[in-house]
Amino acid sequence: MRRWTWVLAGAAVLATATVIGGVTVMSRARQETQAAQESPASTAKVLRGDLTAMVSMPGTLTYRARSNGSSYPVINQAGGIYTELPDDGERVDCGDVLYRVDDEPVLLLCGTVPAYRDLRGGEVGNDVRQLNRNLRELGYDAAAGDSFTWRTRNALEALQRDRGADVTGELGIEDAVFLPESVRIAKATGAPGTAAQPGAQVAQATSGTLEVRVALDPSQQAEVRKGVRAQITLPGDESVTGVVDRLGRAAQVSAGNDQDPGEATIPAYIKLDAPERARGLDRAPVRVNITTTGVRNVLSVPVTAIVGKSGGGFAVEIVRADGRRELVAVRLGLFDTAGGRVQVEGGLGEGDEVVVPSI
Repeated sequence: MRRWTWVLAGAAVLATATVIGGVTVMSRARQETQAAQESPASTAKVLRGDLTAMVSMPGTLTYRARSNGSSYPVINQAGGIYTELPDDGERVDCGDVLYRVDDEPVLLLCGTVPAYRDLRGGEVGNDVRQLNRNLRELGYDAAAGDSFTWRTRNALEALQRDRGADVTGELGIEDAVFLPESVRIAKATGAPGTAAQPGAQVAQATSGTLEVRVALDPSQQAEVRKGVRAQITLPGDESVTGVVDRLGRAAQVSAGNDQDPGEATIPAYIKLDAPERARGLDRAPVRVNITTTGVRNVLSVPVTAIVGKSGGGFAVEIVRADGRRELVAVRLGLFDTAGGRVQVEGGLGEGDEVVVPSI
């Protein structure tokens, strides 16, 4: 409904001359005058097929992290001196050593419950459940469930031995950091040789998977939905495809806009079908075309074939088989900006030749 309202609203302007789809449309009177003066026209066929509408905008390649786009905070719980920290851009897998304090390893374990207590025999809870799951996924014979059993202890001792940690069979709050997945270090905020403070952030982390972030105008929220397809043009003009994975829930104002609500945008995140093709392009600017709607099996003509009627409305000029040129009134539907075509309905059929400007 909104598309038709927009098209009709432009009719009065198009009756004389205006720009539609990036092309100036002339009035009927001027078109008829030119038709009488010009030599045989350049033409294009009326086609039947599918059309899609898109919105185009700039975007940024970035590594996926939390649902709102922010990075995972890596919170240290050990006291002492940082003796080893990961480099920016380094990947750390679940079960690996994340950093060291007083030369003792602090492991990365995967789960959504942060470390908040020491874990030992007899403890029960979701934090124990995710410890057991980590141990099993790392190949150790741990218990299943939310109880810290003798099997949990034996498996944990084996992991500690393999990672060069003190073999205690217990997991102290300072021994590991729990994050939702294996991570890529976005930025180490601590520094080797400085004091490690319990409860302080030591690094910021993301996943190792690239995605594209775009900033939607609030008016585009109704058009851009989760699950719609997108085409991304990478630096070097290489194109990759993706799908809108999630939308931000709150409008954001970028730095430098003095918190003007009129400048607020909604973040949207696009999951790439083949993220490996964008490897090495972190924070690179890209161009994004997001498919917003489509129609199937309709007639269409090039946007350049549309002329404005002096009394209002739109027409195309058809070249008949005997060479006669005739203006035929049409109703406009979906604009396929990527293909440069527009849906039409009226007294024309598939295969008809319509006049287009000469190149």
